[in-house]
Amino acid sequence: MSTTNSNLYTIMHDRKSVRKYDPTFKMSQAELEEIIKEATSAPSSSNLQAWRFLVIQDDTTKKELRAIANNQEQIETSSAVITVLGDAEMYKNVEKIYTQNVAEGHMDEAQRNLTISNTLRIYPSAPLEVRKSIATFDAGLISMQLMLIAKEKGFDTVTMGGFDKVKFAERFELPENQFPIVLIAIGKAAAPAFGSSRLPLEDIARFI
Repeated sequence: MSTTNSNLYTIMHDRKSVRKYDPTFKMSQAELEEIIKEATSAPSSSNLQAWRFLVIQDDTTKKELRAIANNQEQIETSSAVITVLGDAEMYKNVEKIYTQNVAEGHMDEAQRNLTISNTLRIYPSAPLEVRKSIATFDAGLISMQLMLIAKEKGFDTVTMGGFDKVKFAERFELPENQFPIVLIAIGKAAAPAFGSSRLPLEDIARFI
């Protein structure tokens, strides 16, 4: 069964990492909000949704961020930079999340109570690095989904992990439980992205 002509496959292959943006093109906050909201359908560990977002649109602030992010041009010329943050205390939202699950008919009260109990037994006692690793993994899932949604809506993106995360946290006064994971520049391309090759399947996958 072939599905390579589907809209999803087209979007996947059309999405490239764009580093040259039209600095005159500005996205609205409503457009950015819609993309992020749609992206939150991504899966997450125990549905705790450990992702948080800091969206930077202000030109002066983007210039400051560029200095923190190894002078990458796209920080300043893109319409916005979406910072994906992780929340190491994601378990504190468990009651809110699973109460909403019941209200929306996804589970009953007994399953809600069991899930909350198990979450509060496991997550708070897990080492900080383990919880940060969970949040980072989940950030990867939602980041990819966000970029595909952006492409479907006609926008271009690039992810950046090369920035001073300590300075970022200080500059934007992040609470202790939150930490920056990746920056996503978003806007309209001013030049085509470079193509990129991929390793052959036999180099990366084993079937047993």
